[in-house]
Amino acid sequence: MSTPAPAVETPAVAAEVIARIKAVVGEAGWSQDPSRVDPKLTEWRGKWKGHTPLLVLPKTTEEVSAVVKICFDAGVAITPQGGNTGLVGGQIPFGEILISLDRMKTVRDVAPTDDTMVLESGLTLLEVQQIAEGAGRYFPLSLAAEGTATVGGVISTNAGGTAVLRYGVTRDLVSGLEVVLPNGDIFHGLKRLRKDNTGYDLKQLFIGAEGTLGIITAASLKLFPIMNSRSTAIVAFESAQKAIDLLVRAKQETGGQVEAFELMGRYGLSLVLKHIPDTREPLEAEYPWYALIEVASGDPDGAAASMERVLGAAFEEDLILDGVIAQNEAQAAEFWRLREDHSAAEKAEGPAWKHDISVPLSRMAEYIIEGDKAVQDFLPGARLVAFGHVGDGNVHFNVIVPEGMDAGEFNGLRDAGAKVVHDLVHAYAGSISAEHGLGRMKTGEALLYKDPVTIAAMQAVRTSLDPKRIMNPHVLF
Repeated sequence: MSTPAPAVETPAVAAEVIARIKAVVGEAGWSQDPSRVDPKLTEWRGKWKGHTPLLVLPKTTEEVSAVVKICFDAGVAITPQGGNTGLVGGQIPFGEILISLDRMKTVRDVAPTDDTMVLESGLTLLEVQQIAEGAGRYFPLSLAAEGTATVGGVISTNAGGTAVLRYGVTRDLVSGLEVVLPNGDIFHGLKRLRKDNTGYDLKQLFIGAEGTLGIITAASLKLFPIMNSRSTAIVAFESAQKAIDLLVRAKQETGGQVEAFELMGRYGLSLVLKHIPDTREPLEAEYPWYALIEVASGDPDGAAASMERVLGAAFEEDLILDGVIAQNEAQAAEFWRLREDHSAAEKAEGPAWKHDISVPLSRMAEYIIEGDKAVQDFLPGARLVAFGHVGDGNVHFNVIVPEGMDAGEFNGLRDAGAKVVHDLVHAYAGSISAEHGLGRMKTGEALLYKDPVTIAAMQAVRTSLDPKRIMNPHVLF
């Protein structure tokens, strides 16, 4: 397990400060018990193992505010943490006070007429979906870690998920926020309005800020009608470009009913079948590329009719090689497992360099070909796994250790290998982080690609709100 040195050394926290924090949150609001603290110090892939003098578990926004004010006055750094599902290390402390919002799970309001709900940040994404469903509404943000990822975490990282095509990223699903600022003040921005043109939209500063501008304690989230029909299919192609061609056609021919379009290469799918129990080939033969497609409609029979019409026409024109439409929810869930368990299958196969990139959709197929070539030129025998939310231009472009290569040697090449991938992304006018953020992993790399004016503006905003740089000090510029 590697533990990269933090970008800024965090000084030891005085015992007096720790005692004051303990007094604010009470006996149930803190822990130094290794059995409780240690799981929050290790990143899911084991890349980072941090340390903290104190895990703080506030119950209310007022407690968060009081703790942050103590830290601000003393110049003590803080790392906020949601569900600890992040993959770039931004949630792991290296000597900072660790604030987890696990205990903040109050549902403050659900207003179906307004199509909004106000929830605290410790609720998991799955719980949010269930709350919405109980109110006769739909909350569309969905991702593989939704049983663990929390409201505060997904907002702080501006998570994407599988339904971006129709509903947008997290930023598009938030109508208001409550945030504890770095000095302990509370930003009261929990609006339920769709339209408010009265100055700066300050909530947008905190969405995707990775905890560097404050701690999100509650959010007003947008709700949508529940679709009356849903159809899921897996389709095979001879190339990634054919998949993109089908996506363009499907969006047009269904009138925007496509909710998910997930691309999978054959090698990635083979790893899922190899390492994940109770998975099976979706089609009778093996093909170079696959897409998991999901459409949804308000018409009880609309989704199935749309899917059959689109795929039927694509078959006739030889756009697709094979495909199968799920006949029930259980089969649809089996299809989704093939996509969602890619990361777990990669982890079981061996060390990998993870690249969460985006490029314009019109250039994605070309990028995958050129990226594979660039990686092979850099490290012959490297195994590429390309998959992801192709509908929004996001592809997880991951490189697995060549067979027989020493893991330590492979990991030692990670930074140079990432530069090969990211240089090409930059040349294609893309982004080196489509949905996971920068965290510890990519903050330094981003300096190579971000415009200096952009970096200066971001630094100015941060300095204005957090002049002592106590909020997640190792993340961003």
